[in-house]
Amino acid sequence: MKLILTQEVSGLGAPGDIVEVKDGYGRNFLIPRGFAIRWTKGGERTVVSIKAARSTREVRDLDHAQEIKAKLEGTTFQLPVRAGAGGRLFGAVTVGDIAQAISGAGAPVDKRKIIVGNPIKSLGTHQVTVKVHDDVDATVNVNVVPA
Repeated sequence: MKLILTQEVSGLGAPGDIVEVKDGYGRNFLIPRGFAIRWTKGGERTVVSIKAARSTREVRDLDHAQEIKAKLEGTTFQLPVRAGAGGRLFGAVTVGDIAQAISGAGAPVDKRKIIVGNPIKSLGTHQVTVKVHDDVDATVNVNVVPA
């Protein structure tokens, strides 16, 4: 089955890519969840619009990615959360919370580009990885403080 991806699917491709998948995977998983649409000749126009939108959001080139990496690594981001006695959090810090803290500091980051090794469930400074570009990863310090 030939599909056009509308969202990034790990291990498969990025938005706007035309992929060939097994019928059941496409029909039962990708299409119902909105990750892909069926490929048609008229769908080529959709591919062009998706790729144009993606290129405006993406980092321009490797030099620009290095600049963003330097900006992210040079800053420690404060993340206020609700915490109980002993520094234990009520729940865990999500990648959405981290993306919001980074974006609030002036460096917009998509939450799907943030990689957290272990769930953050305590106060203090933690390191997360932000995939700025295909070839550039930034290690960002996030300081979790009580709200």
